[in-house]
Amino acid sequence: MIVMGDTMNLLRRIGLLAVIFSLLAAGSAFAQQPVAGRDYTLIKPPQPTDTGNKIEVIEFFWYGCIHCYHLEPALKGWLKKKPADVEFRYVPAIFDAASWGPMARAFYALDAMGLGGKFHDDIFAAIHRDKQRAFATDPRVMADWFAAKGVDRQKFLDTYNSFGVNGRTQRSEDMTRTYDVPGTPALAIDGKYMTGPSMVVNADSSVNYDRFFQVVDQLIAQARKDRAGKK
Repeated sequence: MIVMGDTMNLLRRIGLLAVIFSLLAAGSAFAQQPVAGRDYTLIKPPQPTDTGNKIEVIEFFWYGCIHCYHLEPALKGWLKKKPADVEFRYVPAIFDAASWGPMARAFYALDAMGLGGKFHDDIFAAIHRDKQRAFATDPRVMADWFAAKGVDRQKFLDTYNSFGVNGRTQRSEDMTRTYDVPGTPALAIDGKYMTGPSMVVNADSSVNYDRFFQVVDQLIAQARKDRAGKK
């Protein structure tokens, strides 16, 4: 039988435990806030965005990068539920024009032909799953591969070598430098913050994709505050 005094003591203990758990949860949330230099870096100087009122998120990637290939499933999951005020786009990084430039040209050629995104997953698979390494650097091999999928071979090559694609490829190379991209994959948040999966790893060195996209969301929230503070 529980008497009144015992009941009051029990309620006090329950209340104390609730406070303790609340403090622990708050401390855990605080500890999970991204830390500059560990979870992300600042882009210096900040870069202009092309998204107007929307927060810009750019993935600097390379089709030949195995880490970019591994990121794709988790990235697609995040894209399905990204905030409505966020605009995402891919930018092919170019650290070396000879080895990185060809796939950037292919990316922009396909976009110019109205095929942007159609072969995105297939290109990754051809290089990393099917081990078609020459595909990443030889436009003739690319043209043959696309032709087998119904793309006009000559049109692809003409577009690949066009003035417009030349300009966009050069801009990718310039952006890789001005954003100071450390490697691929890397996500730039609103021209101010840079993060990548390699910055968020588990004890066994595997990537913690859940935590990575939590960091991305937190940086987006910070970018949103930054924009609000300018109004």
